[in-house]
Amino acid sequence: MDYDVLETEPFDNKDKVTWVEIVNPEFTSLCPKTGLPDYGTIRIKYMPERLIIELKSLKYYFLQFRNTGIFYESLTKLILKHLVKRIHPLEMTIEAEFTPRGGLTTRVVSTYKK
Repeated sequence: MDYDVLETEPFDNKDKVTWVEIVNPEFTSLCPKTGLPDYGTIRIKYMPERLIIELKSLKYYFLQFRNTGIFYESLTKLILKHLVKRIHPLEMTIEAEFTPRGGLTTRVVSTYKK
């Protein structure tokens, strides 16, 4: 997964009171066992320090997962790792909630705190 596509913009959060929340309700990836598509919603909530995520580049980053076989837990952890490397937030939470498969809904949460 190429996280170099993620672009950033400067942001001054000296007061440390600003939270940013981004929701992608159209996320898709592939089940690594069956190759069938997985559909879900990705929520990103973070407190920026000096950088914010540029949204168009984030969309392109997410599109890379459409042809990637990856488990939900690994996917959530990987997104968190890549975003933390790019913007160095004070805090960040990634929540991935996937549509039911076999009657089960899966929700995975990964967090980071500086």
